[in-house]
Amino acid sequence: MLSRDANSMYWMSRYIERAENVARTIEVNSHMTLDLPGEEHTQWGPLVTIAGASDLFSTRYDEANQKNVIHFLAFDRDNPNSIISCLGAARENARAVRSSITSEMWEQINRMYLYVNETSTNARVFESPHEFYTRLKLGSHLFLGITEVTMTHGEGWHFCRLGRALERADQATRLLDVKYFILLPTVDHVGLSVDDIQWAAVLRSGSAFEMYRRQYGVIAPDKVVEFLLLDREFPRAVLYSLNRAEESLRAITGSLEGTFQSVPEQRLGQLRSDLTYMRVEEIIASGLHEFLDNFQKRLITVGDAIYDNFFSLRPVSGIHP
Repeated sequence: MLSRDANSMYWMSRYIERAENVARTIEVNSHMTLDLPGEEHTQWGPLVTIAGASDLFSTRYDEANQKNVIHFLAFDRDNPNSIISCLGAARENARAVRSSITSEMWEQINRMYLYVNETSTNARVFESPHEFYTRLKLGSHLFLGITEVTMTHGEGWHFCRLGRALERADQATRLLDVKYFILLPTVDHVGLSVDDIQWAAVLRSGSAFEMYRRQYGVIAPDKVVEFLLLDREFPRAVLYSLNRAEESLRAITGSLEGTFQSVPEQRLGQLRSDLTYMRVEEIIASGLHEFLDNFQKRLITVGDAIYDNFFSLRPVSGIHP
């Protein structure tokens, strides 16, 4: 498979997953602000932090209020991680591999992009955004289902799944990090109703609330962390995502389980193995923020290794000008 095609499929899936996660975060926060006291900037500012775009936001907007944050995260084309920018990038990557994906996949990406582009000029979305974000999430789910049932599960499909799984793991750790380190107003709120509302919001952001309640019942911070980080069966848990990413990476390289032939396999295998044998008590005792920060840095090195190994241009040996 050509490296440029693999790169396009990998990023096509990452961008769609990123757009869905941004939509989830905004929608849940919109509901959460109805239940929590506080000024707008304390309720909406952390969403910009989750996106890792605080510096860019501060240069373009005076205040982190609801309208500004929603516009920045959903419709601002100068923000490379906004919903419209992510879907635009996914659409261009899909166009580059139009002959390698199915027509149904292309039509669904195009449909999602055109819908967001049309909605960006509708002022009512800022007042009642629920329908917009619900439709966007369902559109992402539909694309995933279409990919599963219409695309041959070969190299291209595995690059799609690899990108989606790594993006999902990254977004899950960002949500947890912001809740633990930024969202909580003061330590005095720990264990109170406001704390429960925020942890429930984190679960809902990952569509994990119902599955968590079935498994654990009462909301407890350590159990939420355990479920979203270490669960092996929930599709949006970090460990589950890393397991699927490693499966796809081995399928691409042909390596047997427990072995590796490349740097990306080695780094991803080490990261997955460390998380597999980790206990939530150890994570919290060492500092959840520090653990998540280190995890995100290691995940970036995995992405860099994937780029270097599969996508970057290399000079052909033995050929001289």
